[in-house]
Amino acid sequence: MAETRTAAYICTGCGIGAALDAKQLAKVAKREGKMALVREHPFLCSDEGVAAIRADIAGSADEAPVTHVMLAACSRRMKTEAFHFPEVALARANLREGVLWMVAEGQAHDEVRQEMADDYVRMGCAELKRLKVPAGNPNRGDARRILVVGGGVSGLTAALESADAGYDVLLVERAAALGGWAARLWRRTPSREPYDEPVDTGIGALVERARAHPRIEVMLGAHLVQTAGAPGRFQVRIERDDGSTSEATCGAIVQASGFTTYDIAKLPELGGGIHPHVVDQAGFEALARAADGKPIRRADGRAVQSVVFVQCAGQRDATGKHLPYCSGHCCGTSIKQAMYVKDADPEASAMVLYTDLRTPGMGEDFYRSAQDKGITFTKGVAHGVEHAGDGARVRLRDLILDEDAVAEADLVVLATGQVANAGVDLDEWAATVTEVEKGDAAAAEKKSALAKISVLNLDYRQGPDLPQLRYGFADSHFICFPYETRRTGIYAAGPARRPMDIGQAVEDAAGAAMKAIQAVENAALGRAAHPRSGDLSYPIVRLEGCTQCKRCTVECPFGAIDEDDRRYPVFNESRCRRCGTCMGACPVRVISFENYSVDSVGAQIKAVDMPDEDSGKPRILILACENDAYPALDMAALQRRTVSAFVRVIPVRCLGSVNTIWVTDALNGGWDGVMMLGCKKGDDYQCHFVRGSEMAYYRMSKVDDTLKQLGLESERVVNHEVAITDIERLPRLINDYVAQITAIGMSPMKGFA
Repeated sequence: MAETRTAAYICTGCGIGAALDAKQLAKVAKREGKMALVREHPFLCSDEGVAAIRADIAGSADEAPVTHVMLAACSRRMKTEAFHFPEVALARANLREGVLWMVAEGQAHDEVRQEMADDYVRMGCAELKRLKVPAGNPNRGDARRILVVGGGVSGLTAALESADAGYDVLLVERAAALGGWAARLWRRTPSREPYDEPVDTGIGALVERARAHPRIEVMLGAHLVQTAGAPGRFQVRIERDDGSTSEATCGAIVQASGFTTYDIAKLPELGGGIHPHVVDQAGFEALARAADGKPIRRADGRAVQSVVFVQCAGQRDATGKHLPYCSGHCCGTSIKQAMYVKDADPEASAMVLYTDLRTPGMGEDFYRSAQDKGITFTKGVAHGVEHAGDGARVRLRDLILDEDAVAEADLVVLATGQVANAGVDLDEWAATVTEVEKGDAAAAEKKSALAKISVLNLDYRQGPDLPQLRYGFADSHFICFPYETRRTGIYAAGPARRPMDIGQAVEDAAGAAMKAIQAVENAALGRAAHPRSGDLSYPIVRLEGCTQCKRCTVECPFGAIDEDDRRYPVFNESRCRRCGTCMGACPVRVISFENYSVDSVGAQIKAVDMPDEDSGKPRILILACENDAYPALDMAALQRRTVSAFVRVIPVRCLGSVNTIWVTDALNGGWDGVMMLGCKKGDDYQCHFVRGSEMAYYRMSKVDDTLKQLGLESERVVNHEVAITDIERLPRLINDYVAQITAIGMSPMKGFA
């Protein structure tokens, strides 16, 4: 192993050298940071500057190679390609965005600006000494086959995209045939010009392509009975309808299990399940397929002369009885089906009863084409459907005329919504398992029934399926990372993830396939998946110090930690997202990463030069999420929105990684306040690591006891939710907090560290 040699590089470009004393910064790095080598450069990210760094890393006959590099220049989010030195440990001090652009200009601020820059150099040097070059995950998996669960449009598209990219695919479908929902359609809404007529579904060609592809293996009438392992080495056991089983290894999984339509029988007030001439859109599609372009006939054989299409049947419901969401495709589907009626018999009548007609983009052309065919669109709400002779009568409220009305029809079509085939609700599963453990026989039967509807049957302590979002759709980070779920290497696609039409499902599946490929390649190289894609570090635990408290296993958002027979944590590195939530959870601080640890952040906190109590210069520690808060600060600086020079910002991977010892050390060391900036938590979370902000808030709720013991005010530790777009709000939030701390007064702990 090469001897450690540290080097600090001070950039004077972008105005840094004009506003700051670079010689002073170099002196701090040399004398206080104990850097073996310190260099200044007028343009560090230039070809010449990068070449100079690389020359030092390579070493020479006279000088040993540099193994640890500290760059005092721009934000760590900038110039990442230029400053890409994977062979060395790297720390960065943010002088441009974090000091030069953030602190107000003018001589009055020169002193505090320089103090701020000096501190960031101290912090960068302190961090650097605690870093190692990550070696990569030793438990790598090299399986390049991708498992696709579901043989509808989404599954077929994901399979073909993966196979065309050069990856083997195993496609597992529960039904006896491929095609899914699309195979039940007579036509589909158009997805390209001229957007005026229903078009062929294209599902037949898609099925044939998949069956003929040499890289795709199709298993019909089959389902997963067990899924274990991790990205690059998932082990799955598959059972066929005939009872036979087989096993396979795959590198990543795409869950494209589709949807079912909302049960029409739950809408008796609209005739669902009661009236023989009330069907849902799926039922009407079956009638259209049977007619094959000829006049539509009801189940009793009578030709249909009048049809009423009732939109939002059991959808967008505010009562809590039905679906609260819009399924998106239903308006276009009803327009398409009304065209079936008019195209087969121009004399027949077709009315679409709607509250809001949603046909965005080129869907407007499709809507206008329907109007040209003589289809009637009525803005109203259906109150009930009843028998009327040989047909049905729809009672409605006309929202334009503001009066009650009726519409007679041979057939009524209810536009019910999509219900995701997402498997087992994990909250229900956990509650059932708890009751089973108590010896409840009824719960045991329920558990068995739940297991039968599982899609993946994961062998995970968190449960057999993907977590579900609020409305039962498979977990997917809808803002930051579509397709990506809390189970690393498993991706949701199509209507199992959110309501969508065929065109959207095709695009969705292509995205999921690309993510699956990324997971396969990362697993083979021992690298982390999203959002820290390429990170070679992984959690390391000193088992001799572990108290078996289980906090890390419980709090991990990604199911990356199990327990062995002795109840010690077992880290599954390939599932790990490198968020550090386990590190923040550990009360004895035995979990760390080679390039991120309790010590590396703690050293930065302790490295700051703390002014005395009479200086009038408070020090505010900001622990900022690197995914939202920190980039928001950078963008605020870019717009020259000034922030107090009394703050010192440390980016953290996630607020979930914040260990309470950092807060305690900061307060004991004389810091006047601690501000934590994380992502939005709750049902509409925007945390890249799902529960990081939530866990941080929970942990910090208990800091009050520490503050009382130290004789400090509770206001000295605060949490705030920050979005990446809070460019205006964030500086104001920080400055208000600095003013608040100034009003409270300096910490009495100064000088006792």
